[in-house]
Amino acid sequence: MIYSMTAFARIEHKAQWGNAVWEIRSVNQRYLESYFRLPEQFRSLEPLLRERFRKALQRGKVECSLRFMANDAAVGKVTLNESLARQLMEAADWVQSHGQSTGVNPFDVLRWPGVISAEETDMDAIQGELLGAFDKSLEELLRSRAAEGDNLRVLIEQRLTAIESEVSTIRSAMPAVLEWQRERISNKFEEAKIELDSGRLEQEMILLAQRLDVAEELDRLNSHISETRKILHKGGACGRRLDFMMQEFNRESNTLASKSINAEITQAAVELKVLIEQMREQIQNIE
Repeated sequence: MIYSMTAFARIEHKAQWGNAVWEIRSVNQRYLESYFRLPEQFRSLEPLLRERFRKALQRGKVECSLRFMANDAAVGKVTLNESLARQLMEAADWVQSHGQSTGVNPFDVLRWPGVISAEETDMDAIQGELLGAFDKSLEELLRSRAAEGDNLRVLIEQRLTAIESEVSTIRSAMPAVLEWQRERISNKFEEAKIELDSGRLEQEMILLAQRLDVAEELDRLNSHISETRKILHKGGACGRRLDFMMQEFNRESNTLASKSINAEITQAAVELKVLIEQMREQIQNIE
């Protein structure tokens, strides 16, 4: 299976403490680069997230963001230290019974250190849930990259089949092209009233055929088609290998075009270059 570097994933996680949304976007990039937008209280997760990306992905520019919304209704339960509050009130009453007006407000008693306490939010538990949700979003991203990669594979294989057809067309047309060139040379000599014996004409045709021989280029193109299909079948992180194959395709098509002496062969060579460029553009998105 091959993977595209272009994908998107979004996972929303809801819990008693609130809800969180992970979003991951990836686009093509020569190397693996990851960027994070995290709430300040979860900055410590970044090294763990980066390591997860490193293990799951080979290439691509990846942007990861977390939106965290706490549930105010889920604040930890408030506990009243009744014993301490009672002591404070008794002390205030004693001061007042000795002729000193204290004017103690009940809220002042509640604000006294230790009178009330709230349960602290278990951040470790929340981070654990967030990491679990992140893993789900990463799995979704991989599925998206695989689906897009499968689409790219189909498009590339269609171009390979078209290239194979053009190669076959050129190969089958070459004998007729050489015969056309033979007649053309003979006519030129006749118009110039130059007499050539058959041996000399054959020698000229042999030299011409050697200069115009494209059998080697056609064989290499067929070899490149076969190798590209093997790479696609093997899958994995094959984008760089496929990009190298496109360079080899271009080299052979350029040589083929330079040897062309016929409009049909020229048109086929141009079509080859178009198909190769279409494949190259698709391959830029493959991991």
